[in-house]
This record gives sequence, C-alpha cells and structure tokens, in this order.
Amino acid sequence: MRRALSALLALVALGAAGACGTSSSASERPGPARELRLGYFANVTHAAAVYGVGTGLYQQALGGTKLRTQVFSAGPTAVEALFAGAVDAAYVGPNPAVNAFVQSKGEAVRIVAGATSGGAALIVKPSITDVSQLRGKRIADPQTGGTQDIALRTLLAANRFRVDTAGAGEVTVVAQDNGATLDLFKGGQIDGGWVPEPWASRLVLDGGGKVLVDEKSLWPGGRFVTTNLVVRTQFLADHPEAVEALLRGQVAADKAINADKARAQQVLNTQLKELTGKALAPAVIARAFANIELTEDPLAATLKTSAEHAHAVGLLRQADLKGIYDLTLLRKVLGRPVDDAGLGRAEP
Repeated sequence: MRRALSALLALVALGAAGACGTSSSASERPGPARELRLGYFANVTHAAAVYGVGTGLYQQALGGTKLRTQVFSAGPTAVEALFAGAVDAAYVGPNPAVNAFVQSKGEAVRIVAGATSGGAALIVKPSITDVSQLRGKRIADPQTGGTQDIALRTLLAANRFRVDTAGAGEVTVVAQDNGATLDLFKGGQIDGGWVPEPWASRLVLDGGGKVLVDEKSLWPGGRFVTTNLVVRTQFLADHPEAVEALLRGQVAADKAINADKARAQQVLNTQLKELTGKALAPAVIARAFANIELTEDPLAATLKTSAEHAHAVGLLRQADLKGIYDLTLLRKVLGRPVDDAGLGRAEP
C-alpha cells in the first residue's frame, strides 16, 4: 500500500474540489463519463461482476459509457490501482476498502454497495481436527491486509497464537496467490489456507482438504460482508449517473443469477475459464456457489467489526470510518432504505 501513497496524494490533490461525496451540482460536473474502468476478481465471491461483465448486463446498463475491466487477484492490489487512478471502481473485500479510506484520510474512496456475503473458509489437512493443532503449521491466505488475512489472524489471536505483522510466529502466515496455495497444499508444503470461493472448494475437492472453520460460523446469523463495490470519490462526484448505471447492472446480474442458478453456474464457469484459462469442475463451482449469498446490502455493521479486527492484529491504525459509505445511489436504485451502520457520509 505504501507504494501507492505518492500517487494517492496526487489523486487527492487533483480531486479536492469533489472529494466530499456527490454534493457537486450538475453544472460543476464534466458531463457524461466516456468510460468506466472496473476492477474485480476471477472468483465466485465476485459472481455479480463476473456474470454481469461476461453477459453484457453491465455494459447494457452503462449505455454510452464504455466499460473497461481489469482483473485482480487480491484487494490491496486493486486498491493501489484505485489510488493511482488506474480504475474508477472495484469490487474488494471490507479490509482493503477500510485501508483505502483510512490511508487517504477519508478522501479517496467510498463504498457504494455490497456484493457478496460468505464464501470463505479455513481449509486444512485432514489430520488437523482443532485450531489448537495449528501451532507450528504454515497457513496461507491471498494477501497481507486482505479480508481473509485479517480473519485468519483474528482467529489465531483469539486462540493465543503469537504472529507478527510479517506473518512469522507460532503459526506462519503465508501471503500468496490462491493458485499457488492450491499447488503447495497438494504438494504438502503448506498445511492449509484461509481462502475465498472457489478456492476453498478446490482445496477440499481437488486438494483433499477439510473445512476447519467456515467463516459463517464466526458471525451472527452467518452473514458477513465478503465483497463491496468501492468507487473513487472524485469519479462518484463527477459521474453519479455512471455509478448509478453500474449499480443497476449489478442488480440485474444478481436477479439473473438468482432466477436460474444452474445456468448462472455454467455462465460463471465459462467466464472464469476465459479469465483464468481453466474452467472449474462442475462439483467445485456447485459447492462454491452454495456457500455464497449475493446481496447489494453492504452489511455495514460487519465491516465495522472487520476494521476492529484489523486494528487488533496490528494491520490498521485506529480510525474514524464515518463517511466510508455513500449509499445514496444504491437506495435510489433499490427504492428502499439500506443501513450504513452510522458510517454514511453527512447529507448536504
């Protein structure tokens, strides 16, 4: 994240006039967006984006605004792209979104919607039957400071395992690409991984692993935010119509997926093959799909808790998150209230 600070400061300086949310008058805006650059992951936890981009629903909703996309493998990398102005919006987990907000002193980004709940788990070798047996083991997750990394470190801290911010300690936390995690797990070089879908299902079905902790079990009602839609504050101020159209595209994708889940899995698998070069086994995508819930609700209270966890494990300084959400357009699109847990921007 430090690599992007200089780019971030420049971005904030250039965008200071519009950095307070969507309060700019229509006459002050630069006109319709010519393009919207969207980042997302080739993961089942980003199903709305994978499906919506692949089927053209997002472009259809955007109309004359050209959709350009970039695929990332972890949230902190996507945040760096937001900081650098390389993308205008991105689907990321709660902790990268919070980090972006905090490191930019509340200036650079806003969460405008949720996308997914659930779909993350700690998968381990079958010989490990209890968290207490993780001492001395090597456990992977996608990236330091990412959503699964914070969840893993929180679990370890709750069980009194000492792990420093670099991942060294009584349990070794290895931050790496999910594909590498599967390969190393199959080869016996790591003992498990806290990963999102479809990688959790792949570790079980392809790697012979077992679920030690389904993250749903750690949250009230089994619901927690896995993926948010984050937008650069300046883009939101300049082009609220484009952001609203993007939200309409997401809602359309969610409705289509939920209306025919069997077809949706086929479409998702086709798109994942195009993005990664390899399709998932039908059993993998079926299992992964059963573990997620698509929801535009950002489940804001759970993001607040995730931020507290990140602070507790030493990867986030104490910060006021007031203003991280701007759900004005989401409420308009859905036609109903959406809770921001008191973290919404101040109304003009």
